[in-house]
Amino acid sequence: MNDNHALRSVRVMAQRLAITALLLPGFALAEADAQMPKWIKPVVVSATRTADDALNVPAAIDVIDAAEIRRAQPAIQLSETLSRVPGVVARDRQNHAQDLQISIRGYGARASFGVRGVRLYSDGIPASMPDGQGQVSHFALAAADRIEVLRGPYSALYGNASGGVIALFTADAPALPVLDGGVVTGSDGLLHATAALRAPWGKGEHGSALIDLAQTRSDGYRQHSAATRRNAQALFKGAFGGDGHFAVLANALDLQADDPQGLTASELHGDRRAASPGALSFDTRKSVRQTQTGASLDYALSTTHALAATLWAGTRVTAQMLSVPVAAQRNSALHGGGAIDLDRNYYGMDARWRWSGAWRDQPWSLTSGLQYEASDERRRGYENFVGSTLGLVGALRRDEDDRVHARDFYVQGDWAPHERWRINAGVRRSEVGFDSRDRFITAANPDDSGQVAYARTSPVAGVLFRATPWLSVYANAGAGFETPTFAELAYRPDGASGLNAQLRPAQSRNHELGLRARRDHWQAAAAIFHSDTRGELAVLSTLGGRSVFANAGRTRRQGLELAYTGELSAHWRLASTYTLLDARYRNTGLHIPGLSRQFAWSELRYAPTASMDLMLEARLLDRVFVDDRNSASASGYGSVDLAVERRFDAGGMQWRAFARMNNVFDRDYIGSVIVNDANGRHFEPAPGRHLVLGISVNRDFD
Repeated sequence: MNDNHALRSVRVMAQRLAITALLLPGFALAEADAQMPKWIKPVVVSATRTADDALNVPAAIDVIDAAEIRRAQPAIQLSETLSRVPGVVARDRQNHAQDLQISIRGYGARASFGVRGVRLYSDGIPASMPDGQGQVSHFALAAADRIEVLRGPYSALYGNASGGVIALFTADAPALPVLDGGVVTGSDGLLHATAALRAPWGKGEHGSALIDLAQTRSDGYRQHSAATRRNAQALFKGAFGGDGHFAVLANALDLQADDPQGLTASELHGDRRAASPGALSFDTRKSVRQTQTGASLDYALSTTHALAATLWAGTRVTAQMLSVPVAAQRNSALHGGGAIDLDRNYYGMDARWRWSGAWRDQPWSLTSGLQYEASDERRRGYENFVGSTLGLVGALRRDEDDRVHARDFYVQGDWAPHERWRINAGVRRSEVGFDSRDRFITAANPDDSGQVAYARTSPVAGVLFRATPWLSVYANAGAGFETPTFAELAYRPDGASGLNAQLRPAQSRNHELGLRARRDHWQAAAAIFHSDTRGELAVLSTLGGRSVFANAGRTRRQGLELAYTGELSAHWRLASTYTLLDARYRNTGLHIPGLSRQFAWSELRYAPTASMDLMLEARLLDRVFVDDRNSASASGYGSVDLAVERRFDAGGMQWRAFARMNNVFDRDYIGSVIVNDANGRHFEPAPGRHLVLGISVNRDFD
């Protein structure tokens, strides 16, 4: 499909949806006596529970339930399930040292490590720092009740994020205590073990106590990519005061991972499973230890007023060995070294008040809140060599205290002027400040302390029309705001030390039009979107693990999203998504690197009995450019997976066993790319054909 044809397709779809939105009121009169829902909820991710709830939200939101998260899957990485959501790409980099590469509608693909441009939450506790940098390695997928994904303009109501929101929610305990465990094994030395206890507690056993443990080990698909990850989580939920609820969450992460780095095109053709020469010479690696606690309280003061508060705090200790050449460090007194030692303490609070009632006999609500979050870092840089020995922590080259804080005020209103209509509007004022204090000052290395601050007011508004009990049409628009992260401010284009104060925040204007339908045996959704961004944050160069960023002028993202899930017959079920994304720099017309123009996913499931599922899963991604010049690209590909799951009772316990064969046809393809890598090491290859086996068991206790 050529570019002009793709754009025409988007415009035609927009016209058809707009015409549909205008005509549906007339068509809906035929069902005027049908039972219409009485609803009024704030448009926040945590208010959505099911696909039926999503019919009442004037935004693109999807819910992945527990069965979909774990059905014939090891439940180790978010990339296993996010393909079910159109507009979302989660690339498994086969590199635990750098985490997943997640983008929503083209935002976030620039990240060379961690997650950018997307807000992350685990049981209401932010997994994103105040500057927008986030990680998902501590998400307890095996314990999840659901994952909710919000795309488009309404993500602005969550603050410093442009692309969307991903939120994981842990399941409540069952009526009886349950002890369960599982083991997953697979190719390349994969071994994943889990254990969990889930029990009700408290008066009337309305509370939940949930404890989850997990350990993952892998030799890795590529040379020098072995990793060990340990996770622990405890969550306690309960009620108080008759009209209040609370939850207390604590989790911990311990990660040790080798870093194979990217490959050049010639290295890729030589041995796609190889690590880069620099990775082997310097023994590039990363260790992370994170602990986090949080608590949330909700209390109804009356039938019309309610208060809620969330508090959290955590620590994250990171040590990382990079492959910065020795000569680069020796030839510059200002160089920060090739070994990173980062200690971070972070904390925050979010307090909300909600007032609901009726106006002209129709429901409305108003939610307002204050949020404050901060991160304090002690960042040290060392030489990555001692004498002639590489890969050792050497002399100190950098020592600074970094602090980022964010203050936000937000207001959001809902009104249902008619049982078929819903109007929602909100605004968020965000202020983000960065402060760096240099502690490494010498005659050759002057004081590089500095400060930068950004502020932005982000409005958003949407309207939804419930044409029938099973069909909704909506439209929304809003402004987005995304600051650089501390890691993106850390290096200047001229090689000097200190904050890159030239970086400005990216500002976007977003529009969306969509529809959702849900019947007894199927559901479908379609959306078109358009986003213009000024000051796009882009990778200028990546060298030796250090990425320099710049504002790349204006960009445009526009596209189409389609999704369908339904029963084809009593035993067959189909789920499919398709995304067309046209993302370009407006001044040059070149494609934004790191993004596929088209990507599609489909799962055909056959259930011969209630206890067995056979699945065929396929995905298709278009080519991906690796730099701003569009001078090279990773080819598009298609891959097919097969899986089977069997559930049965034996020995008074419930068992679940599954087997997966991924990449059945053993295709060679690139799983992810490193954008604008200065050494040309853009490519991170995906595994060929590989097998995953798993078994889990749980037992109820009376």
